[in-house]
Amino acid sequence: MKSREICKYIIYIVVSLLFMGCSLSEKEKNIVEDHLPDLEDIQKENDNEPPVEIIDPIKEQIKEMSIEEKIGQMIIVGIEGYTLDEKSRKLIEEEGVGGIIIFGKNVESPSQLLSLVNSLKEANSKNKNPLFVSVDEEGGRVSRMPKEVKKLSTNEEIGLLNNKELSYKIGAILAEELNIFGFNMNFAPVLDINSNPNNPVIGDRAFGVEPYIVSDLGIQTMKGIQSGGIISVIKHFPGHGDTSVDSHIGLPAIEHDIERLNSFELVPFRKAIEDGADTVMVAHILMSGIDSESPASLSKTIITGILRDQLEFDGVVISDDLTMGAIIENYDLGEAAIKAIDAGSDIVLVAHGFENGIAVINAMKEAIISGRITEERLDESIYRILRQKQKYRITDNRIENINVEDINNRIDEIMMNYY
Repeated sequence: MKSREICKYIIYIVVSLLFMGCSLSEKEKNIVEDHLPDLEDIQKENDNEPPVEIIDPIKEQIKEMSIEEKIGQMIIVGIEGYTLDEKSRKLIEEEGVGGIIIFGKNVESPSQLLSLVNSLKEANSKNKNPLFVSVDEEGGRVSRMPKEVKKLSTNEEIGLLNNKELSYKIGAILAEELNIFGFNMNFAPVLDINSNPNNPVIGDRAFGVEPYIVSDLGIQTMKGIQSGGIISVIKHFPGHGDTSVDSHIGLPAIEHDIERLNSFELVPFRKAIEDGADTVMVAHILMSGIDSESPASLSKTIITGILRDQLEFDGVVISDDLTMGAIIENYDLGEAAIKAIDAGSDIVLVAHGFENGIAVINAMKEAIISGRITEERLDESIYRILRQKQKYRITDNRIENINVEDINNRIDEIMMNYY
């Protein structure tokens, strides 16, 4: 018996009861029971029915994508200057890159930044998927906002107050700043623990020296960013706080084993993942006690083994910028991109140089042709990327005007209430 026939019987019985009242005579009960289907017959007939196929719209979309489109979605690139030049336009329109990252060198004024972001989205308008328009907007000294936007406190200063409500509001105001200019992804917050006073790259970007303070405040900032519809990218997994080398220049090495990581560096990341982290950036750090050959950003042991399997993270994984000294001083750029994808990353960040972006795209195409990377492996990443773009309802819609004064007033209000 089919499900709709069963429903008819159930409706008949309910209606009968409504009309008859709660008390039925024996004759009336027999009439109702005569119309009840035999449960064994139902089971037999249902066993013969084909299972209902649930169609996943993202998987259907992936089936329609070319290899070139899939590769493009897995790359975020940087651009040069204050306007969209022809090389950058080529990366968007012809190569179909999935995202752009904006740096301070791309920002001159509020109106210029808005115009630039709008032009990026317009260039992408003929592509099937919207752009990630990303930025490092941590607050404090790492800010890409125009000088007209007031500065926020450093994470270190926020950590000294150790106020979760303030951390959430800082995240929310960061999201407001990014929304008015049309960004949709923020490489923040920093979840590194500043355990090494000689660390040349983290310092006041960290919330503190204790894992639970970093966890509590970092997660609230993450949630504040997410509350504004901006993708929050927690970083720098598995923890950049105990390094003595700046990975922008060289490759830092740490000897910590997995027991040390589990009890210290991984604490904020584990808690953030449990609390809804969408995206993780992986650092260029050689964790020699775990993988003595490959930095974390290229290590299957760390990305797949620890982040995916141990911490059960199924969101988007992004490499730190592959054009940093830690990588280009030790690896061919194309080879590094392939290793990052093979290790479990979904997106590789190529923040500087048009030729570098093209080199990575070509290397990925060759890896597919040779079979080094399978299309099934691409599809795993594409699914996560498209799922995230849909979750945050990312579009290439223009933003027509901005109001910096409103943002500055809210920043002033936060500062007055907590400082």
